[in-house]
Amino acid sequence: MTTRISPFVAAPQLVQQLMDYGRTLLDNGLEQDLVRLVAIRTSQINGSAAGLQLYYSEARKEGPLDPRLDLVVAWRDTDVFTPRERAALGWAEALTRVAEARVTDEAYQLVKAQFTDEEHVRLTLVIGVLNTFNRLAAGHGLRATADARPQAA
Repeated sequence: MTTRISPFVAAPQLVQQLMDYGRTLLDNGLEQDLVRLVAIRTSQINGSAAGLQLYYSEARKEGPLDPRLDLVVAWRDTDVFTPRERAALGWAEALTRVAEARVTDEAYQLVKAQFTDEEHVRLTLVIGVLNTFNRLAAGHGLRATADARPQAA
């Protein structure tokens, strides 16, 4: 792979603004565990090893890993997730794959049933930020590393 620039070095203020915006969305908002599930699922769909490494690393810092994190990739095939988590995971998949298939009324209604209107918008914006970070990582060749710090290729 060709060596690429690091967005964290080339445009640190812009990346920081995106990070700050993401934090703003999480303040007094959605449950951290729910956001982590969504972050892992969007990173799986986008093939972002750097994202997966980051979100699993953050989870490890908080204590023992929730064994459900291993099942996020197959969330539809297990009953370990709450209806709210399932709705969020479905919404994350629908928005992350919007270019492949339109967002269905079913996905919308499942989220609508589990989230207030404000939470619904907040979740949508969180998914957008997560996808933006996945695209920064993919586009700039950020790679997962053995020392748990993503590096430019």
